[in-house]
Amino acid sequence: MTETENSLSAAPVGSFEQILPAHSAAIYREFQAGRVIVRDVWDNNRSELRANPRYNLLYNHLSHFRTFYEHLGSELVFNETGAFFFLKESSDDESEEHDENAFRVQVVLLLIGRYFARSGRDLDYLGRPDAGLNEQDLEAMAGDDEYQDILRAARFEKGLTEALDYLEKRNLVFRAGAGRYFLSSAGLYFLGQLVQEYEQT
Repeated sequence: MTETENSLSAAPVGSFEQILPAHSAAIYREFQAGRVIVRDVWDNNRSELRANPRYNLLYNHLSHFRTFYEHLGSELVFNETGAFFFLKESSDDESEEHDENAFRVQVVLLLIGRYFARSGRDLDYLGRPDAGLNEQDLEAMAGDDEYQDILRAARFEKGLTEALDYLEKRNLVFRAGAGRYFLSSAGLYFLGQLVQEYEQT
């Protein structure tokens, strides 16, 4: 065997051979769609949170996936506090599209947090499937002219429903039934960061 063949055959266990291409591709598609990959996802059929196999695959092969995405020009970021993964562009220049997406997410999270805090509830309840936003909350927010103006300024022309769909597509919020939403661990983490930044200014 040549030296190259020897080095290839001696590839460490836990590299490409252990991960099915279909699983790797599914994770890649999630990131390309602008989603975060959270530890627990909402199972509509059972009405409960369940372990996310994609999160577990990333967690168990973290070194492999970090190297893989580094070769694609991105950085795989693991947020232990919020128990989620996301992709960050390695270049210093953040794209305009990324900035706009981040801005739109922040606007919706801040509105939800502001409304919830004003109703006298602890923000932590936003992350509970049995709490979160209920139908009355959604009606109250949708009927608030100030909130609607802010959402329109963030290009959510259809209002709160469109804004919540936007967060749901990114795994930042889960729909727990008709007229009920709650934040994922990632959504709750980002809201906490926004609140902290707001309090410091």
